[in-house]
Amino acid sequence: MQNSRTIVPLAVALALSLAACAGADDEGTDATGAAPAAEAPTAGSPAGAEVSGTGHGAIDGAEEVAEPQLHLVSIDSDGAVGMLNLLDGTVSEPGAIAPPSAVTSDGRYLFAETGEGVEIVDSGVWTWDHVDHFHFYRTSPRVLGPVAGSGPVVVSTSANATTGGTGLFFPESGEAVLLDNQALSKGRIEEVFRLETEPHEGVTAPLGGGALVSSVDDSGAVTGVRFHDSAGAPVDGAAAPCPDARGTITTRVGVVVGCADGAVLATLDGDEPTLEHVPYPEGTDAPRATDFRNRKGRPTTAALADEAGFWLLDTREKQWRYVPTAEPLVQVSASDDADRHVVALDHEGRIRVYDGAAGTEIAATEPLVAAALADPDSRKGVDLTVDRERAYVNDPAGGVVHEIDYRAGARVARSLDTPTAPDFFAETGR
Repeated sequence: MQNSRTIVPLAVALALSLAACAGADDEGTDATGAAPAAEAPTAGSPAGAEVSGTGHGAIDGAEEVAEPQLHLVSIDSDGAVGMLNLLDGTVSEPGAIAPPSAVTSDGRYLFAETGEGVEIVDSGVWTWDHVDHFHFYRTSPRVLGPVAGSGPVVVSTSANATTGGTGLFFPESGEAVLLDNQALSKGRIEEVFRLETEPHEGVTAPLGGGALVSSVDDSGAVTGVRFHDSAGAPVDGAAAPCPDARGTITTRVGVVVGCADGAVLATLDGDEPTLEHVPYPEGTDAPRATDFRNRKGRPTTAALADEAGFWLLDTREKQWRYVPTAEPLVQVSASDDADRHVVALDHEGRIRVYDGAAGTEIAATEPLVAAALADPDSRKGVDLTVDRERAYVNDPAGGVVHEIDYRAGARVARSLDTPTAPDFFAETGR
């Protein structure tokens, strides 16, 4: 494997020749390469608007460019933030936050769990999904500031960085918070609503101008999800049973919330939310899905089935598929490209690549993460992300982020130094 610490520009293959409003690639097609027929607005888009909404993702002061401005954003254990430009190798350090304990990203912002709530970092680079083509933007990165909250937080992101919202749920207090993405894009932290519920393990999953919020019964058991509008009011008829609701993701089709008996898939028809139950296949007793991951903007998502394998949920077909694996896995993400690649991280720190259609392993790396990951405590900060061309995994102990060409035999393309230690990291510009 290559283990060069020298930063070099990405290969031409990664520099997509997509100018604004010109040409489609597989991001705007289904996994067979065929363009979808009338695609419904992505969850999180303004109701009745095209997927990108008005403005095509542009904001004052941002520059529209011809290719995605891919960056690695690293945060060290003390909260120092660094950025590495994957196109030209330049680095910057836009600021610092309180020491984080976990980080979630939507491809532009980083939401860092701290001792006093959530701190938000704006990487200043993002992609606007227009279904059959894309718009790419860059502006100055900055630390936006904190959102108050108590204890751990569950962060749920939406499809586009300048519309819709970002959901925060604080299990210790039961507070459900919806942030305004349009305000975030202008450097302001504004809460659309903050609801008080009974303390429980729950979700705030953004949908259009509101969000799905988990609900509990008199015994405190999580029994379902209900849509709340932008005023925080529950909408009559917009609720669904979802026992033990845990885990959520926004796909190209809609918002997924994991349930003990399958998932709820929520979509918008104009202003009207529709909540549909997608049950697990009969006769399959694999552990349930809770941690959903995919390449941003794709209809299929993957989730671990504990350590026994993984689930694939096709939100277009509304079908689950269970894939058992020989090796126990730590994380899994669906690329949902034409070859149906699924990329996983195993207990030994290897990246494994599967054929999602056949359910077979097709490639694996040597161990890339210094710590063995069988112990959950050793996984803190270690993360796997997948984009159109590459997968990235950080090695906090080794101080690098590895770039893997998962479409070419899991080749390790580069091992990258970041300007601050990658104790936590995210890929942005996606």
